[in-house]
This record gives sequence, structure tokens and C-alpha cells, in this order.
Amino acid sequence: MGHPRGLSTLFFTEMWERFSYYGMRAILLYYMYYAVNAGGLGFSKPLALSIMSIYGSLVYLSSVLGGFVSDRIWGSRRTVFVGGILIMLGHVVLATPFGKLALFISIALIVVGTGLLKPNVSEMVGGLYNKDDSRRDTGFNIFVFGINVGAFVAPIIVGYLGQKVNFHLGFSLAAVGMLIGLIQYYFDGNKYLSKDSLYPNDPIDPSELQTIIRKIILFCVVIALVLTIMGLFNLLTISNIILLITVVAVLVPIYYFVMMLSSRKITKVEKSRVWAYVPLFIASILFWSIEEQGAVILAIFANEQTRLEFFGYFFPASWLQSMNPLFIMIYAPIFAIIWTMLGNKQPSSPAKFSYGLFFAGLSFLWMMLPGILFSTDTKVGPLWLVMSWALVIIGEMLVSPIGLSATTKLAPKVFESQMMSMWFLSDAVAQAFNSQLVKFYSVQNEVIYFGVVGFITILFGAILLVFSSKIKKLMSGIE
Repeated sequence: MGHPRGLSTLFFTEMWERFSYYGMRAILLYYMYYAVNAGGLGFSKPLALSIMSIYGSLVYLSSVLGGFVSDRIWGSRRTVFVGGILIMLGHVVLATPFGKLALFISIALIVVGTGLLKPNVSEMVGGLYNKDDSRRDTGFNIFVFGINVGAFVAPIIVGYLGQKVNFHLGFSLAAVGMLIGLIQYYFDGNKYLSKDSLYPNDPIDPSELQTIIRKIILFCVVIALVLTIMGLFNLLTISNIILLITVVAVLVPIYYFVMMLSSRKITKVEKSRVWAYVPLFIASILFWSIEEQGAVILAIFANEQTRLEFFGYFFPASWLQSMNPLFIMIYAPIFAIIWTMLGNKQPSSPAKFSYGLFFAGLSFLWMMLPGILFSTDTKVGPLWLVMSWALVIIGEMLVSPIGLSATTKLAPKVFESQMMSMWFLSDAVAQAFNSQLVKFYSVQNEVIYFGVVGFITILFGAILLVFSSKIKKLMSGIE
């Protein structure tokens, strides 16, 4: 298709990783709150929603680790491979019948593994193109399409096995998917990926090692101290640990922005571009907050308030999780053609983000209508959810691939992988906020819930559009 051959390698690697992740995610919420006699863990529904959100936050928060390890220690290729192994082991553990213990061990493995893999696969896609290559945005659209092939198929297969047969069988299939991805990545990577990906961009200097070790020890001591104090005051509960992680998720990107903007390793132009990235980062938090609720709030709506029937066939609620990637696959080629035809005349990245927020907000305003028209006590058809995903995914096509591309273009040279981590941190912050926000959702107040979140998102989109020309100037020549 006129793109570097390495794009195919990274396309299929991420496709299989997303198959394993989204297959697991399609059934994990139900596994947590279903009763024990129904094959679940018996968590309360609000707690399961909160755990699900903070799990997603931790997955993206750990991208900081992946960016650092790649930039400073292993290089992106090895970091991705090790991450894939940890993800596979996490799914294997979740497939075992050891209940809550297996759940939390699996969370730890998948969180670290995804943090190592995800930002570095995306960074390698950016590395296939020069910064002024007109194929760059289209390449990222193709890459995002690959992600969603795996994400579309996974809920259908894994979801059916998990909800109709056995949850642990579904988790086992997710592990097999990651194994296939690892095999493909290892052999194709040796053929088609640049040898530069084997080496770190900014290797640790021996003089820096002691400082880095001190920071790691200090971080561990602070966390241990906080947990000890919480324990002494009988505050060491799952809900309070989730709140603690939420605070950390907000502080980490603030720390990274301060670190990059105060670094002597970046030029004046690079610093201006980082400042331009700040409002895009905030916009992406609002967008992902709505988008990621498709796997929590809309998943609950699908299971509890939707007639799961299509032409006489009754299907599991997890199948509706395929709507998100389905619409991405439908829209991706359309948007790729649009951006190619527009060329240099296409809207700026800030403007695209603004339009993306409009559609995300509309998707939640749309979900107010079933409650208003039929009352929240009435089950409605699945097309209400389908339309909500159809709207939010238009927004995703204006935010996700554009954000990935803008991140690689605005990144300072010495912080390339870590800047990509910043992009995923926006999702981490969004889901951390969600872990607190979803506690307020209930059938009784769902109309207000959807309306308030949707309106705030649209309002910020309008503000961003007003200031888009000023942000574009700060980008210093980057489109």
C-alpha cells in the first residue's frame, strides 16, 4: 500500500495484543460482579466498575515505565517483546481458578506488560516515517485499523466463551492470542524493523545511575509509608487504594511536563511544541473519559437495560463491546482518504481535537434519550448503544490517530518514547477520574449522569476551537 514493510509487522503485533486485552476486558467486569455460583467473584457492582476503571488507568499509567526502559535501557524492540511475555502470563494466571488472588496477580502482570509494549509499538510506527512524510497520518490510521481488527473479533469469540461457557476458558483464549502475536513479532521484527530499535535513544550514563536508583528507592519508600499509614488508620481498603492510584495518575503527567519543560536537553523550539501539547493532552483526557466508559457504564447498560436479542437470536452483552472497533474499521479508511485528499488543506490538530470532543459529548447526550423517552425502568433495543458508539468513534478518528501522530511530531528528540508515554497517560488520567466518577452512576440518575458529562465535554471542545490558532503557532511549523 505504499508504506514501509515494517508497518505490517507492527500492525499484526498490536492486533494480537489488542485481541488478548479486549477479549479479557469484554468479560472481566461481568466476571467480577457476577455471583460466585454464576462463575464470578461476587464483587459489588460499584466496586467492580471502579476496579475496572482503575485497572485501565494502571495499564496506561505503566506506559511511563515502558517509555523509560525503551529510551534509557533496552531499546524499543526488546522492551515490546518482554512486555508481550508478561501480558501472556497475566492472561494465563487469570485463566486459573484461584479467584481474587489470581485476579490481582493478573492485573499486576498485564499492567506492567502493556506499559512496556504499547507506547513502544506506537513509537516504532512513527519511526518508520520522516516527520514531514505526508504518509505519516495515513500510516497511523492503518495501524489503528489493525488494533481494531483484534479488538473487534475478541469480544465475539472470547465474550461468547466467557459468558456462555466459562469465564476461565475465555481468559485462556486471550493468552493464546498474545502468544501468536509474540511469535509473529519475533520473526518478522528481525527481518523488517530497523536495527536502531535495538538500542536506547538516550542510554543511561554511569554518572546518572545513582540518581535514578535514589529516585526509585524514594518512590518505593513513599508508597510503602503511605500504605502503612493507611493501614494504621484502618483505611487500607480497595476503594481507598483506588483513590490513591487516582491521585498518582494525576501527579505523574504533571511531573513529566515539568521535567521536559525544565530540561536543558531540549531546544527552545521543542519547548514551544511541548507547551502546544498541553491543551491537546487535557482534551484527550476528556475524550478518553467518555470513550473508556464504553467498557464500564455502557457495558452495565448493555447487560442490565438492553434487550439482547437480534431477529430472535439472544446474544451475550459482551458482544456489544465489538461496536467500538467495528466503527473504527468502518471509519478508518474513510478518514484516511479524506486526509489524503485534503493534504495540506486539512484542519490543524487542535481543530480536529475540538471536533472530536463535540462528537464524544454528543454520544453521551444521545444516551439521555432512552431514559427520557421510555423511563429508566424499561429495557430498550441495542441500537441505542450502537448509535452512541457510532458517534463517539467519529470523535476517536479525530483524536486517537491524530493524537498519536501529533505526539511523535511534537516530541523532543531525547524524550521520544517518554513523550509517547505521555499520550497514553492521558488515557490513564481519564480512567483514573472514571474510577471515581462511575460510583455516581445508577439507573435512577443515568439521564443526569450522561447529560452533565456530555455537556462539559462539548463545552471544552468549543473553548479549544477558539484557541486552536494560538496552539498551532506554538507548534512551530508542525501541522
